[in-house]
Amino acid sequence: MGKFLVRVTLCALVIAASAAAYAQQYPSKVITLVVPYAAGGPTDTVARLVANSMGATLKQQMIVENTVGAGGTIAGNRVAHAAPDGYTLFIHHVGHSTAPALYRKLPYDPINDFEPIGLINEAPMTLLSKKDLSPKNLKELIAYIKANKEKMTLANAGLGSASHLCGMLFMSAIQTDVTTVPYEGAGPAMNDLLGGQIDLLCDQTTNTTSQIKAGRVKVYGITSNKRVASLPDVPTMDEAGLKGFEVNVWHALYAPKGTPKAVIDKLVPALQAAIKEPNVKQRFNELGAESVADNRATPAALRAHLKAEIDRWGPIIKKAGVYAD
Repeated sequence: MGKFLVRVTLCALVIAASAAAYAQQYPSKVITLVVPYAAGGPTDTVARLVANSMGATLKQQMIVENTVGAGGTIAGNRVAHAAPDGYTLFIHHVGHSTAPALYRKLPYDPINDFEPIGLINEAPMTLLSKKDLSPKNLKELIAYIKANKEKMTLANAGLGSASHLCGMLFMSAIQTDVTTVPYEGAGPAMNDLLGGQIDLLCDQTTNTTSQIKAGRVKVYGITSNKRVASLPDVPTMDEAGLKGFEVNVWHALYAPKGTPKAVIDKLVPALQAAIKEPNVKQRFNELGAESVADNRATPAALRAHLKAEIDRWGPIIKKAGVYAD
């Protein structure tokens, strides 16, 4: 029995020493940050800002890989089954918390198949239309939609995306359904809105602010509880007449389950440094988003937030009867 305990202790010491040595060497090669949506969209924008800064802190290149499709679940499945070595990371937004309710056969568990690293930022949504749509304000838009619902189109970045969630809640709030058009990312959806192929889009300020400022689209409201500094003339949806309508999108960073704690402990301060970097904060602010505080850019805070969001959105989605196989 004594010899057995000695062997177990020695094995534990060897494993601990190996983990420590691995952590000291990490990162020794390129890190891949998997983005579940197309290049040019809001999550891609956030990912590239964070990847550049974290790569500099870690003294190793961090590249962005866009793995699109199925509302982010293809990318999620890729990372959930990747080697847990710290070289494959995952960035996602609120869609990571809506997936369990949206998909009957989700191939991974958003909580148990990932190691949380930390929250990144929060951003409201904006309700937009193509430039030549006639309504001048939200009240006129709602009346117009009700009168023309059979021919109206509402784009989203794919099932489970933030724009899909926002659009679903908007239709529920005005008690009118229109034809929804899913895309493989917010970038393509925005392109078709700009081209006039679709009528409406509810998307993150990270993807819409520049288009609003350039006058390429019409904006009817912002989904935060207060106006944002980057778009001071845009009223909140509540101010514009849709009382209590509020949706905020958050981004967060994950690693595959089983990634060594010593590696996570290197990634957390690199993330915290990134979201505090003046250039990153400025770009977030220009896009209507805000970096989270350090105490929210931690594994514990993200784990609690993700669970709370799953509990929040699950009943709403199930009540709406929206599912995917």
